[in-house]
Amino acid sequence: MSKYYKAVFMLAVIYLIGMAALFIITGKKTDWAASERNVIRLNEITQDAVDNWDSLKDMSGKSYGVDYVILGVTNDILLSSNPEYNTSMSIETAIKNKYAYTYVILDGQIVGSVVLLDNYDEYNRLRMRLITGLGIFGVILIICACCYGVYIKRRIIVPFQNMKDFAGRIAEGNLDEPLMMDRNNMFGAFTESFDIMREELSESKKREIALQKKERELVASLSHDLKTPITGIKLTTELLMTKLKVREDETCKKPESANGTEKITDIDDAYMVDKLDNIYKKADQIDALVSDLFSSTLDELGEFKVSCTDEEAGVLSDILKKYDDRGLVRAYSIPDVLIRIDQKCMSQVIGNIIANSYKYANTVIDTDFAIMEDYLQMKISDHGPGVEKDELNLITNKFYRGKKWASSSEEGSGLGLYIAKTLMEKMDGELNVENGEEGLTITLLIPLS
Repeated sequence: MSKYYKAVFMLAVIYLIGMAALFIITGKKTDWAASERNVIRLNEITQDAVDNWDSLKDMSGKSYGVDYVILGVTNDILLSSNPEYNTSMSIETAIKNKYAYTYVILDGQIVGSVVLLDNYDEYNRLRMRLITGLGIFGVILIICACCYGVYIKRRIIVPFQNMKDFAGRIAEGNLDEPLMMDRNNMFGAFTESFDIMREELSESKKREIALQKKERELVASLSHDLKTPITGIKLTTELLMTKLKVREDETCKKPESANGTEKITDIDDAYMVDKLDNIYKKADQIDALVSDLFSSTLDELGEFKVSCTDEEAGVLSDILKKYDDRGLVRAYSIPDVLIRIDQKCMSQVIGNIIANSYKYANTVIDTDFAIMEDYLQMKISDHGPGVEKDELNLITNKFYRGKKWASSSEEGSGLGLYIAKTLMEKMDGELNVENGEEGLTITLLIPLS
């Protein structure tokens, strides 16, 4: 629309320039007195005046195509072709205004004079009327053009822009703001259809959100319910393994029979212990997976809560021992400070990190501690293959597994480090991932009390 107003402005400027040029060109007065045609007329009038000097009124009926005045010797008006010029006139006035004039000579004596009247004043009046009319017409034309522009803007441009902005808000997911409708809007039918579409999309989105919430609640409920049978499997497996170990110890104290029956029993017991240990490990993996899934679902529902309390930093050593099933963790001295954590969440963070290291590196795990301003820095480093540089910022994303491991037979959900980072942030801490000199290093910044 700005281009339209620029075009109108340029048209107005050009029109004004044209009017100024017309004013200047038509304002130039020609040397009326030197006109050859007027000289001929002047001589004709003078000759008729000489012939009819005694009865000048006889000349009033004859037209010479120009206004004139016949003066006496004393500059009195003897005859005027136009009553409007029945005013004072003299040779001096004619000379001053550059009117064409000549003397009337009768019998060798000057008896009067003839003056041709310049009709420039009438021409000027007509000229000014023409210029004024053209000026008024130009102003009216420009005003009409501006009014038309305003009309186009209000009836077409603004409604179209509103529809464009409305479509942008719909694309951004803002479905609560209706599209205002104008009774004089040329896009009235489209406007109403767009608003109906917005209402339908809004209702559809609400249904989708409600459905997603129900799905998450269902996953959370199932995850919580699965914890009980998994815990039962682990406890039962531990009990059976304990009984087999007790039985093995008792068998070792008894002498072997001649036919080797007890020896066979020992072999069966060792086989059972191995299988029970395998069941326990699988159940433990399922337990970790269900815990991560449960935590992730609660986080999506906005129901995941942490309750931080002041704890001695030595509790981190207990957590490391709890999850170090293979004895690969080498813990260095922990500063004697108070940290503010949710012990259960912190246990899940460290457990997930160690489980990942077991799964993908299976090397010695070094831990290092240092005080960094308001945080206790805890570095957990393995000596495995590490992670590709372009994946370092991705491995803490939900369900992301490295390219190297996504197609491997290694089991995983891609939730471990995501949950760990989420829990650290909820405890006002941080989790950072980087490649060390060898292997992967995960740094935890744990808030001090």
